[in-house]
Amino acid sequence: MQRALKFVPIIETVTTYKMQYLRFDFIAALTVAVVALPQSMAYAIIAGVDPVYGLYSAIVLSILGAMFGNSNHLATGPTNAISLLIASNMAVYVGKPNLIEMLMMLTFLAGAIQFMMGALKLGKLVNYVSHSVIVGFTAGAGVIIALGQFNQLVGITLPQGIHSTVEKVIVTFEHIDQTNYYALGLGLLTIFISVMAKKINKNLPGALLGLIVCGFLVVILGLDRFGIKLTGEIPSAIPPFQILSFNVQAMGALFNGAMVIAVIGLVEAVAISKAIATRSGQKLDSNQEFIGQGVANMGGAFFGAIAGSGSFTRSAINFQNGAVTRLSGVMAGGMVMVILLFMAPYAKFIPSAALAGVIMVVAYSMVDKNAFRKVFKSNKNDAAIMTVTFLTTILAPELEYAIYAGILISLFLYLKNNGHATVRMLSLLDKEGSKISETNVQPKSSLPLGLPIAIIQLDGNLYFGNASDLEEKLNLTRGNAKVYILKFKGVSLIDITAMEVIENFIEKVQHEGKKVLLCGICPELKESMERCHITNCVGEHNVFLADNVVYKSLASSLRRAEALLSGIALPEPAAAVVAMPREAAATLITKDSPLKRLVGWVERSLQDPFYQAEILKTQMNLRS
Repeated sequence: MQRALKFVPIIETVTTYKMQYLRFDFIAALTVAVVALPQSMAYAIIAGVDPVYGLYSAIVLSILGAMFGNSNHLATGPTNAISLLIASNMAVYVGKPNLIEMLMMLTFLAGAIQFMMGALKLGKLVNYVSHSVIVGFTAGAGVIIALGQFNQLVGITLPQGIHSTVEKVIVTFEHIDQTNYYALGLGLLTIFISVMAKKINKNLPGALLGLIVCGFLVVILGLDRFGIKLTGEIPSAIPPFQILSFNVQAMGALFNGAMVIAVIGLVEAVAISKAIATRSGQKLDSNQEFIGQGVANMGGAFFGAIAGSGSFTRSAINFQNGAVTRLSGVMAGGMVMVILLFMAPYAKFIPSAALAGVIMVVAYSMVDKNAFRKVFKSNKNDAAIMTVTFLTTILAPELEYAIYAGILISLFLYLKNNGHATVRMLSLLDKEGSKISETNVQPKSSLPLGLPIAIIQLDGNLYFGNASDLEEKLNLTRGNAKVYILKFKGVSLIDITAMEVIENFIEKVQHEGKKVLLCGICPELKESMERCHITNCVGEHNVFLADNVVYKSLASSLRRAEALLSGIALPEPAAAVVAMPREAAATLITKDSPLKRLVGWVERSLQDPFYQAEILKTQMNLRS
């Protein structure tokens, strides 16, 4: 029962539902349904199929997504970006008898991929699609959608076989003298009503009002006699059940496109859920949302639904209108079906130009100007990623290439920025030892290479990507020192390639008759070093574990280094050195050596109230 509650969240919602929630969920659901009607029809047209498939998607996906998803407010259904991806993948099947069969198979495959990713706990994978990629892709998709609907807006019918957006625009301008001004007027009227409704009240369904007004004008004035293209009959308001034909060859042909639709759909759904959750306070589970989106698309494929995802517009409306539970999403899908039962006979009078006007408004809203400005102001890398994705979306023959290009350039720039190892050399800044300077190791940097003891601090992630840079910088630290201290306190990750570089450095130093000490070593890192034989190479007594006390590991290694320089035999292992009384340890250090000043600085720092407070806090946490 517990597994069922976790896998099907609607069960817990129903069993714990309170009647005072019903009014809020009902009002929110009704508002979402009114907005979903024109949107879903428009998105189906963007996908290149009959508007009825968008309506089926608005019904089935909304219900299943709410039942199995994690978010209480996410409104699942057809979306602009997903619809454009569908059109790109279905272009080769347009005009063929198996178009709908392949469309449903694409929807099922996308859902199956999403479900498997959720079941395998891969929810964090969406983090690898950066915000810059989504902003660039969405804006580029908006441009393509607007250009693709231009011929419908001006009432020009294109010849069969033209699917490319560029071709559509070229042919439209070649026949611009055939513009149907009645259709253009209805399209512009729809745009005007949609925009003005939002300015009057954001909750007004401007798109729906525009379609109703245009349909009313067509009926009253008989505008259809002037060659205006109408939507036509809607077969049924109830989504029909159909059995899918699982053809392995067809599935292989659609898999690449289904993967892109699945990933983009998940990114949209999770991003929207997170944005609303920051205000609602709900704790989200990305893996469960993956499962919810997967079940919605897989189930929708059996009821004539096109692939969809979370809609930002409808989700925001759902939240803003007071929805409390996921039942609002279930009711919204049911209300779309109920409204269609009564309004379906009148939908045939909606002009295609009016729907094109709705799509134009949607396309304009997809270009997030604030996000563009923010990305350009943030840094050059994000601006480059967004620009490349935007241009590739418009110019590439397949939309998948835009996503791939954005992800690849993101990874390339990330690896480029993380291809540098952070290596610093520590030295005294004054004779009193009151300050320590840190010098970044670079080819032309001024490094303290004349000291008898070289303290080399390593930070960040050390892995194969920056191993070459690490090797080069470690070689730059080799000077006249007799003892080298490698400080690992700031290292968060280290792989076998970086281990090999460190081992080679140790062997070169030891070959010259010098010593190497390792300090700030955490237990996990020590185990890795033991497996790579590095601890054996330097000697167990020359390895100093990290300590909660500030600089304790470094101070212990400095005492060991001074003892090695003085030729004094010390008890082993190193723990015995750490446990030595301060007075005994002080005799190992030359009176006027820089090391004595450094140890003095460390000891004075430990007496500072700030450090004492930190030490006390650490001790209390350890006791807890």
